[in-house]
Amino acid sequence: MAGKGTPAIALLVKKKVAHQVHEYDHDPRSASFGQEASELLGLPAERVFKTLVAEVDGNLTIGVVPVAGQLDLKALAQASNGKKAKMADIAAAERATGYVAGGISPLGHRKRLPVVVDSSAQQFDSIFCSGGRRGLEIEVAPADLIALAKATVAAISA
Repeated sequence: MAGKGTPAIALLVKKKVAHQVHEYDHDPRSASFGQEASELLGLPAERVFKTLVAEVDGNLTIGVVPVAGQLDLKALAQASNGKKAKMADIAAAERATGYVAGGISPLGHRKRLPVVVDSSAQQFDSIFCSGGRRGLEIEVAPADLIALAKATVAAISA
C-alpha cells in the first residue's frame, strides 16, 4: 500500500479494516469515473459504487450508489431527515472532502459529513468505491464501509 496513501486508505489501515486496493490507468478524457473503473477492472457495475456529494437542506451529504444507477435526490433527502436535496457545487464538495471530483471517497473526509449508502450494497460480500483519487478503487465489505463511515443505509439509487 505504500505510495497509495490517501486519507481513505490510511483510515482503513489505522482501523485494521480488511480491504484491497485496485489501481487502473485513468483516462483524463473520461467523464464517467465509476463506469470507467467498472470497465477497466472488469467488474459488474452493480458492485462498483460512486460517491456523490449533495446538499440536503443546505448541508453537504454524501450519497454512495452503484455506478449502474443514479442518486435519487428525493430519497437521499428523506434518508437524511431533510426536505430537499440537490447536487452540491463541485468546489464545495472538493473543499469539504479534501478529494478531487471523480476521486471522492466515502471515507477520510477533511470535514465529517453524513454518509448514506444505497441498500443494494448489502447484497454483496464486497463492494468497490473510490480510494481517494482517480484510478484508485478500494474493495471493502459493505458492513465495514457502513460502520467506518457511520453511514445510514437506505434505498437511494434510482
